[in-house]
Amino acid sequence: MKYLTLSSMRLLVPSAIPQPTRTGRLSVLLLLTLSFLSLISPTSCSILSSPADLVGKTYDFVVIGAGPGGSTISNRLTEIPSLSVLLIEAGGANNDSLTIDVPLLCTKLTPNTQWDWNYTTTPQENLNNRVLPFPRGIGLGGTSAVNCLVYTRGSKQNIDEWAELTNDSSWGWDAMLPYFKKSEKFNLPVDGHNVTNEFDPSFHGFEGYIGVSVPGASRAIDGRVIETTEERPDEFPYTRDMNTGDQLGVGWVQALIDRGVRSSSASYLNEDVLGRGNLDILLNTKVSRILPSPGDNETYDVVEYLDSSDGTLKTITAVKEVILSAGAVNTPSILLHSGIGNSTLLSNLGIPKPHHNLPSVGQNLTDHIGVSSTFVVNSTETYDSVLRNDTLAEGLLEEWEKAKVGINVDTSENHLAFLRVREGSGVLEMFGDPAAGNETAHFEFLFQNGLSSPTPSGNYLNIPAGNVSPKSTGSVTINSTDPFSSPLINPNLLSAPVDIHILRHAVRTAHQFVQASAWTGDGYVLRSLVNATVVNDDGELDEWIRENAVSFFHPVATAKMSGYGNWEWGVVDPDLKVKGLRGLRVVDASVVPSLPAAHTSAAVYGIAERAADVIKAEYGYGSL
Repeated sequence: MKYLTLSSMRLLVPSAIPQPTRTGRLSVLLLLTLSFLSLISPTSCSILSSPADLVGKTYDFVVIGAGPGGSTISNRLTEIPSLSVLLIEAGGANNDSLTIDVPLLCTKLTPNTQWDWNYTTTPQENLNNRVLPFPRGIGLGGTSAVNCLVYTRGSKQNIDEWAELTNDSSWGWDAMLPYFKKSEKFNLPVDGHNVTNEFDPSFHGFEGYIGVSVPGASRAIDGRVIETTEERPDEFPYTRDMNTGDQLGVGWVQALIDRGVRSSSASYLNEDVLGRGNLDILLNTKVSRILPSPGDNETYDVVEYLDSSDGTLKTITAVKEVILSAGAVNTPSILLHSGIGNSTLLSNLGIPKPHHNLPSVGQNLTDHIGVSSTFVVNSTETYDSVLRNDTLAEGLLEEWEKAKVGINVDTSENHLAFLRVREGSGVLEMFGDPAAGNETAHFEFLFQNGLSSPTPSGNYLNIPAGNVSPKSTGSVTINSTDPFSSPLINPNLLSAPVDIHILRHAVRTAHQFVQASAWTGDGYVLRSLVNATVVNDDGELDEWIRENAVSFFHPVATAKMSGYGNWEWGVVDPDLKVKGLRGLRVVDASVVPSLPAAHTSAAVYGIAERAADVIKAEYGYGSL
């Protein structure tokens, strides 16, 4: 990953809010240096120190949010020298942060940190009314700077379902695969091992911006996972590469890592991109609303934002378009505060007119839900031993800092599985198939050699199991006219009855996985932390799931795509323009028509890459 450098970047940094660094903020010295450089070298280093520096400037596109959607679109549009882009980000630079950069430290980034919006859900009725953390990243990279890095695209059927839902074949697998590949910079693992049977190069890109790699350090359980696929190939088949569109089976994790370092969407904003001269970035600036042009209630091209230096609201108008890329939570919140949404709700709340009636704004929130099966193991070669030994942990971190080697170069698992509920189990017969098709997973396993938080004693095998084809849907809405108040996030987890049946099946399948001789032959697995009577009893297992399940933090569809002319559901058309409006487009996870059986970063990168080509073609800078 290339960090932002003083020689070429164009950062608009409100002086009242310093930037995050390794310890949380840039030093006063660095801020003074930035100001000094802006004075002595305005031509080579255009540092605009506050929103006041926007006075007199115009931009063709104003992009809101520097996550995978906004960073990608800002990069690709500024490939055209005659186009100018202002990228507004609510958080800071997120650069020079050891916690962000070290892949294995991903679990320390959320919740309740400086890199998180620190949102929570409403009480979840089907999870014993528990209120759950709902992490969303803030700062350059957005949630891609704080997630746990797993890179999966979903099945071919998942992406083809997008084409069916939008009546547009250009959103199907065959059309989207080139865009998945375009975003990607596949790189070989740092330990140099032979990866021939760990990924299929024909389905990957090597010249993009987002680093993707297979694990670069072995874990003690790697052999046992693979041995299980050999012993029980019918139940747990080995798959070489889950990103080919054929996802089912057990295989090696592919993660958003570039030579041992996290690769977030900030990679799209490297020093070469920032040196183009037609991209400005305004950090630490929250957008309140998108407003219509004066006298034109169908063109929304005015961005209202909070000037942190004086606490006032200011506006800037995009010459061509506003592109909203604030994510599946903040995008619908901004739309609703802008008067775009269910007009009855907006009127009842007192949101100022004009109102543009789009009842689907904030609706259809879909998310994965999961629960962990944890087993006590007869070994000291797990991450638990590292967490209880400060000297060992510090040594491994120093090893990473010096040479980018060791277990810190990877995320928290080396293997994962995408599996289906067994035919004849009764689930599919009772509810029908909730997946996109018969080659799409119902649930996912992550195989973790230890826990991510220290325990007083013991060593563990942890297998989080996620329902990746849920039917439950919820909403993101607002209950205040204050645009900076936290939205109401209700993923409505387990509201569809089929979802808990799938999770129940997944937990039992995890216990069956460790009954293979690879785990039992030498007494490696000692016992489960959940009593067998709970696992085997439907009622007791359901109650345990309701008390322990959590979101997997993959929300989509709150401004989902639907076909042209379809106003019954959906928020944007297949060109990602907000239905019935001019000048406003959405490019982020909120537009995903249906949640793939996958971690969602790959989906957003692919969508944003295609969106850039759609926009370029519309303005005469290329063709689709």
